[in-house]
Amino acid sequence: MEDIIGEVRKFLRENFMLDESVKLEPGTSFIDNHVLDSTGFMELIGFIEERFGVQVRDEEMVPENFDSLGNVERYVARKRSEVAT
Repeated sequence: MEDIIGEVRKFLRENFMLDESVKLEPGTSFIDNHVLDSTGFMELIGFIEERFGVQVRDEEMVPENFDSLGNVERYVARKRSEVAT
């Protein structure tokens, strides 16, 4: 299985200046830890759409889907299962 968390973590580390104290664990909130701002979330969503082949609808752009590595992983898995059915 693809390492969604690993790929998103790598994208964040390579594209955003993160303080070394920020541990990007599956449950780390991007909002609470100031990992991403609104522009950063848009970049993350663009990356997710391109890399994982999913289409993010406007109503899906909520913290429950994109505020942590774990949330992103569950979201991508859910979107892919929708396409498969």
